[in-house]
Amino acid sequence: DTREAVVSRIAEDMLKKLPRDYAPQEVKEAIIKLGGLLPMNIFLRQEIDRIQKILHLVRGTLKDLQMAIEGSVVMSDELKEIMDNMFDARVPKGWEKVSWQSSTLGFWYTELLERDAQFKRWCFSGRPKVFWPTGFFNPQGFLTAMRQEVTRAHKGWALDSVICQNLVTRFSKDDIHDSPPEGVYIHGLFLEGASLDRKTGKLLEARSKVLYEQMPVIYIYAINSTSGKDSRLFECPIYRKPARTELNYIGSIDFESDIGPRHWIMRGVALLCDIK
Repeated sequence: DTREAVVSRIAEDMLKKLPRDYAPQEVKEAIIKLGGLLPMNIFLRQEIDRIQKILHLVRGTLKDLQMAIEGSVVMSDELKEIMDNMFDARVPKGWEKVSWQSSTLGFWYTELLERDAQFKRWCFSGRPKVFWPTGFFNPQGFLTAMRQEVTRAHKGWALDSVICQNLVTRFSKDDIHDSPPEGVYIHGLFLEGASLDRKTGKLLEARSKVLYEQMPVIYIYAINSTSGKDSRLFECPIYRKPARTELNYIGSIDFESDIGPRHWIMRGVALLCDIK
């Protein structure tokens, strides 16, 4: 098969699976049903705006590319480069710029579908019982919205003194059937450099030959506190990707352990949203 034929088939397949656009009016009505302009809904709307830009761009590019391959429009340098990227299973630069990094086009596209599915469910079927923060463009904004939500629910609390706390549960995502009374459940994080005692939720030494361990559901909530954190807890950083750059840093989760936090800092223990 020629390069053109191969890429034409890939484009055809991607277009078939590409989720439908978000109609602004539908989103507006759905947000009202979810309770209007509350912190979490504002966050959702911002995330939907970003994924809609990507859907629009991908759809337009793939259609243009198909027309160029058929010969009904001129194959520009930009389209030629996109065709070469797709043939090599790489993410086109223009797409990656407005989205996220991924090692292959296949991984990237699967993530697009999974992110979209979470937003569509949340927007049109109601707030998730368990959230998948890996699928957010701005996970820090998600945690801030949760803090704002809890702050508003308590008379006299000020956002500045409301801090996140967490509880490592024993549950997997499928065990959760209700939202917590306050705060959020999250899933999909991976632990690197240590392992977890499932019974106690405490950190243990990493198992041999196990690079990443999937975490159970974590309950994140907020409390009004000026006293700071317990110094015996290990404040474990969360990163979007295995590359631990400031750009990939999201926040932290506190772990209990029978060994002091310094031990885990030296071990380089971290939580990752994505291990691909």
